[in-house]
Amino acid sequence: MPHWLDQLFIDCGQNPRDYFHSKPLETVCKYFWEDGTKLSAPQGIEGLSKALSLALNEPQNSIIKYLKNSSYIYRNTSHVFLEKSLHSISTYLDFKTIQSIFSLPFLGIFSTMNRNHERRFSNEKTVQYFNRYATYNGSNPYEAPSTLGVIPHIENFFGAHAPKDGMYSITKSIQKLAIDLGVIFHMDKRVERIEIENKRAIKIHVEKENIAIDYLVCNGDVNSIYPLISDPKLTTPKPKEPSSSAVIFYWGINKQFAQLDVHNIFFSADYKKEFDTIFNKRMIDEDPTVYINISSKYAPQDAPSGKENWFVMVNAPYNKNQDWAYIKKQTKKAILGKLNRMLKCDISKLIEEEKIWTPKDIEKETSSYLGALYGNSSNSKTAAFFRHRNKSSIYRNIYFCGGSVHPGGGIPLCLQSAKITSELLFRAE
Repeated sequence: MPHWLDQLFIDCGQNPRDYFHSKPLETVCKYFWEDGTKLSAPQGIEGLSKALSLALNEPQNSIIKYLKNSSYIYRNTSHVFLEKSLHSISTYLDFKTIQSIFSLPFLGIFSTMNRNHERRFSNEKTVQYFNRYATYNGSNPYEAPSTLGVIPHIENFFGAHAPKDGMYSITKSIQKLAIDLGVIFHMDKRVERIEIENKRAIKIHVEKENIAIDYLVCNGDVNSIYPLISDPKLTTPKPKEPSSSAVIFYWGINKQFAQLDVHNIFFSADYKKEFDTIFNKRMIDEDPTVYINISSKYAPQDAPSGKENWFVMVNAPYNKNQDWAYIKKQTKKAILGKLNRMLKCDISKLIEEEKIWTPKDIEKETSSYLGALYGNSSNSKTAAFFRHRNKSSIYRNIYFCGGSVHPGGGIPLCLQSAKITSELLFRAE
């Protein structure tokens, strides 16, 4: 859990561990290549650099130098790009922000991730390993700025944590704290309309109920919120290019695999071709990189004895009316072929339970714009500056948080977004 989230519980007079508990994983992730190369990535510069050097025959000093540069990017960007609103005057009056702005030419904004990695590393597998971090916010490493090289530092420095009772326990812990502080939740009710008067939201219409409001904080996808605003003068912002999405297979597996860990990556043989297929052809490559999460590795109760629960994901384009029935059939075939080869086992015979999500399903079930997992794409030098703001520029009392606004998608950044938005709200007149 981020330090500031721990502090939130403490400031409210509560013990964070009464609400939330997680443990760091010894192995952050396991990686597999088609030629039999394997890597178990631990946390920490020394451990990771040594593991990469041994597995990939990459000079250890090159890896250490890169990770130190990743740390440098974090120190010079986190204050403004991850912790503050980019649309607040007070942000730019802060001395740390001024330092960050003067550091921009040295933060990799003029080079792509892939170009930077090819310059730094001699082994194409090392390049592929670090290019993978672009997928953490749905980006293409062949187009996204190398500033996203900050992500390896965050994972390597803070480590990977397994929340007790799963990721959903983060949400439940915050909700429980809010209830303990007197917050009232109305669940399973759809907001139908947001009523505006004099540039302020004054009511929300929920089914047959009209609720008067002082402030409105929206944590849904901004593209699904604007149509609810009842204001004839509103010009709805034009949606920007969405991030990537995913096709996800939930499999109940009738076996335990000792060679797998909580997080596992099976790499594509041609990474550039895979990203070109996703971002330019709007399809899934015939040889996709496969991610498998197995929570029963640290929470045995998540699967029956002798079995495992597999969350199997491949990167996919956002929904643009593709034939997803055909795509998921072909993608499943490609995934099983890859896993059968690399694990030397017929996985199809072990699948006892299955549920599949496509970008179309994600769009329908979560109201994410076109099924994008991370809001807007980050495949440009200026993407960070053009994410949707946390406070409306049109309405005085409407605020936004979540993956489709600043600072971005993914659980850590969604939590940061909530923090930024709450600070703006507390400063409101």
